Amino acid sequence: MRIKRSFQIYLFFLIAAAFGSCKNKKEVDVSNIELDLKIERFDKDLAKVNSANLVEKVPSLQKKYGAFYDDFMSGMLGVGNTSDTTYFKNLRTVINNTDYRALQGSVAEKFNDLSSTEEELRDAFKHVKYYFPGQKIPRVISFFSGFAVQVPVGDNYIGIGLDMFLGADSKFYPALRESIPLYISRRFTPDNITPRVIEAFVREDMFPEPDTDHSFLDRMIYNGKILFLMSSFMPGVPDSTIIGYTSDQQKWIETYEADVWGYFLQENLLYETDYMKVQKYLSEAPFTPGLGTGNESAPKLGLFTGWQIVKNYMERNPNVTLQQLMADTKYQEILNRSHYKPK
Repeated sequence: MRIKRSFQIYLFFLIAAAFGSCKNKKEVDVSNIELDLKIERFDKDLAKVNSANLVEKVPSLQKKYGAFYDDFMSGMLGVGNTSDTTYFKNLRTVINNTDYRALQGSVAEKFNDLSSTEEELRDAFKHVKYYFPGQKIPRVISFFSGFAVQVPVGDNYIGIGLDMFLGADSKFYPALRESIPLYISRRFTPDNITPRVIEAFVREDMFPEPDTDHSFLDRMIYNGKILFLMSSFMPGVPDSTIIGYTSDQQKWIETYEADVWGYFLQENLLYETDYMKVQKYLSEAPFTPGLGTGNESAPKLGLFTGWQIVKNYMERNPNVTLQQLMADTKYQEILNRSHYKPK
């Protein structure tokens, strides 16, 4: 299996509706950067396979999609290892399944044309090349897997699980409430494809979290750098969309940012290394338990705070490049030089 880490759904930065401001974001000219990025439609190619032509069609699909095909069949669709043809029987069962065909029809109807998404992704990856000229850009492959995975990152590819971007009102999502709650699935919309792809690419391919990051401050600033990088690659996307806040959550954190920072300091959390004590400030959730009245507080307060620290640091140190920022693991120094003191 070539997939990096695992086929997990990256929920830290699942995208909310586009609220918030794009002010103060640095715009750069990427028009002269050559990048021939296309979304390869594995979903459409697989839709042409049926019981009658499976033996004929599958070998060419496997040759065309390589590592992705092998990972898809064994890890996502779960029909078996592709090293021999014994998985054909299970594949036939799947593609003849009524629910599978219903999902296939919905994906085909919703995503017949991905040209606008393709252009968004091309622009975002041009920004990647602008800031990191040596960065290799992977193949981008669309598919659907029965809600197994949203954006897998594998051997020279990044996938787009179209069945997990069908729209908040999709008829399929209510049945998944136990595994994917409403506050998550309401953000499974087509306009979230590009931010989700870039988030997975940045986190998994470019800058995986170091194993040495143990304190709350380490985790805050690492995640703050990831958010800052995503924003740099997608300068037209509002901050609230990058972090995944609703309009109410955005208003809440804007009102209580100083109080949140004061709380972290008062509770001596910055250098806490017990993840269980700080997990609720880092993970995806509908709100932060124990803070605010009722369930009105914003989630991921550690990520938001780390982002503000990095923003302040970069504003005060304009000669620091993105490459230098991402290579710098002196988190205490970044905090000190940021002079972060929200009011």
